[in-house]
Amino acid sequence: MTAPEQPEHVEHAQPEHDRDDPPTVPGGIPLLESVTTKPSSERSEVLLVTGMSGAGRSRAAAVLEDLDWYVVDNLPPRLLAPLVGMMSPTGGVRRLAAVVDARGKEFFSELEGVIESFRAHGIEYRIIFLDADDATLVRRFEQVRRPHPLQDEGTILDGIAAERELTEHLRARADVYLDTSRLNVHELASRVRSEVAGEGQRPLDITVVSFGFKYGIPLDADHVVDVRFLSNPYWVTELRHLTGKDEAVSSYVLGLAGAEAFVEGYADLVEPITAGYLAEQKPYLTIAFGCTGGKHRSVALSEHLGELLRARGFSVRNLHRDLGRE
Repeated sequence: MTAPEQPEHVEHAQPEHDRDDPPTVPGGIPLLESVTTKPSSERSEVLLVTGMSGAGRSRAAAVLEDLDWYVVDNLPPRLLAPLVGMMSPTGGVRRLAAVVDARGKEFFSELEGVIESFRAHGIEYRIIFLDADDATLVRRFEQVRRPHPLQDEGTILDGIAAERELTEHLRARADVYLDTSRLNVHELASRVRSEVAGEGQRPLDITVVSFGFKYGIPLDADHVVDVRFLSNPYWVTELRHLTGKDEAVSSYVLGLAGAEAFVEGYADLVEPITAGYLAEQKPYLTIAFGCTGGKHRSVALSEHLGELLRARGFSVRNLHRDLGRE
């Protein structure tokens, strides 16, 4: 028996392994990776804050801490490398500021080697050097009545001279140099925010709190406003069980003679003073509205003040400290 003839011009399918572009995913399975974006990662930042004792390193560190940097002070340089190795751009510590200076004495000499290791391993860092003239440094040490960490048996000027010699190589390679001789603490904070952290003026965060005088005045209040000059909804049977967050109570309180004008006038009073708070490096303002029990009048008026200030572009949150205590 002869084999059947093969039809002419029939193309034989190539084995999968012989194709130039074999499929990499079985049919019917969507290619999720082709449309899924990679998670964004933020670059880790390392700041070495150094300079002369008395030039404002501690103040600079406090400002960075307020800006959500992880700050370590007076850390031996040999511990910097493992600490930097623990940083993560996707979570945990992303921005590290380490204050290193001559207080470490014999340990301070190790800093040069640590910096070179950063370079060898491609770790990005910046050096912030704070300085001041000798007369200013002497005056600051005399004001706090503390010796210079390097003066030993000598004078404050001897300690300053020794520290200048030890830190000269860091001053020469600093990315940011700040002379604080003519700066007060607020001006220094502003410079650190803008030149070191790359952040401008922080917006003012306003908290409007309602409270009852029978429970005491809030300890953290910057402004205390007594609204007990208004009639108390507690004595209205239909309103007694409600709170200032209920429409019936709010309408009643704001409908009282002078109530709405009082709140609007207070908003007008607050607005021009906000710039002063920011200039004094105080980014938080707490206004406390108090009535007898902290349930009706203070709640309604503090809520209304919050609405007025938000409409003027301020960041405001409302808290009702004593609501529910009765």
